[in-house]
Amino acid sequence: MSHPMFTYDAELANEILEFCRRRLALAPVPLDFGSLQSTDMQGLRALISSTGTPGADVLAFFEAEIAPAVVSADSPQFLAFIPNAPTKASLLFDMVVACSGLNGTSWLESAGAVRAENEALRFLAERAGLPERAGGVFVSGGTMGNLSALTVGRDVGRQRRSHVAPHELRFAVSSDAHSSVAAALHILGISALIVPTDDHRLTAAHLEAALASDPHRETVIGVIATCGTTNAGIIDDLEGVGTLCRQRNLWFHVDGAYGGGALFSRRHEETLRGLRHADSFIVDPHKWLFAPLDCAALLYRDPELARTVHTQHAGYLDILHHAASEAWNPSDYAIHLSRRPRGLSFWFSLATYGVTHYETAVTAAIDTAHAAAALIRSSEHLELIREPELSVVLFRRIGWTSADYDQWALQLLRDQVAFVAPSTWEGESVARLAFLHPDTTLDLVAEIIESMNF
Repeated sequence: MSHPMFTYDAELANEILEFCRRRLALAPVPLDFGSLQSTDMQGLRALISSTGTPGADVLAFFEAEIAPAVVSADSPQFLAFIPNAPTKASLLFDMVVACSGLNGTSWLESAGAVRAENEALRFLAERAGLPERAGGVFVSGGTMGNLSALTVGRDVGRQRRSHVAPHELRFAVSSDAHSSVAAALHILGISALIVPTDDHRLTAAHLEAALASDPHRETVIGVIATCGTTNAGIIDDLEGVGTLCRQRNLWFHVDGAYGGGALFSRRHEETLRGLRHADSFIVDPHKWLFAPLDCAALLYRDPELARTVHTQHAGYLDILHHAASEAWNPSDYAIHLSRRPRGLSFWFSLATYGVTHYETAVTAAIDTAHAAAALIRSSEHLELIREPELSVVLFRRIGWTSADYDQWALQLLRDQVAFVAPSTWEGESVARLAFLHPDTTLDLVAEIIESMNF
């Protein structure tokens, strides 16, 4: 007889599937209240007991107490940070992946899942203009993607600059790079050459000048560029910087965790042409490519370099590397071993809806950002800080302090109008709207703007 925990419970399955149906059918998805909801949650501690609590009761507690205390990142009213707007098909298939007991660690265990994930990665690589040999793996997010890629860049740099002490090696980067880049360099024991920018944009001219004036330029082994900064959606000079990296034999890494989704925007084809120079590149499907958390695509121009760096060796793992010649072990291309095949939900959604739907969804967010900028320009009490390049809009309310922005954001959440989060720009507190969901309406934007008129 099966252990009670491994016995199919039809009643509980129906309860959970019915909850999922209700959640998937919400249109639009409500915001809910996050930390504004009481987290006292009387009865939470008692749910964990020696004899257990009926699953239906635990689910009911989740729906009534826990879920409302989490802001729904897939709501079209979620305009803070970088939202998450998974498609309905990707959410459904994520349930399939969870229920199928899939382990995406190795070719031996899950060749089918790996082939499907690699097809999605191949599509992204082609879209970015990378060579046919390019490949990689889906990891948990941009932080893990950046760390894994820069680990390879560091080791390649050590070989190229063998005359330089390892602790003296550096990557060139702008001050607008994502916070995970600084964290990765710290972990790797690598310093940064901070390159001045042209209005927050890393350019080849500024990079070349920084290298020329630095007496220790030989210690620079690579450059980190950003395809869509998180705070303002700025795309670095990818073509110019990438070309310079090729000329100087520097590792070229592009962090496109957010802005890489613009690969599906026809108006950004020229701006993103420089991606073809990348030695490593990340883009998060769980951001602007409408996949569930947690999913980031990590691509290498030459994945063999990554395999050499990241393959883990142990007696019990040797069999993974004795497989057929076409074997592709996802564990060999990033800092991880056991992993779920997190790229399958993106693959399923892309295959189900097709490229055209992805293009229109990405374009919708860009169009909304430009329309929002126009509304802000027409408002007497607001100032647009910069024209949006992607789907992030920065602006200020004339006369407001940091406390005013905080109060405004909290009130919008209390009223369930929108979830926004003020930001800082050049030392000043400002308002920021991040558009991603194609169903975010201009009427909502107008309501948000009008709420600042007090």
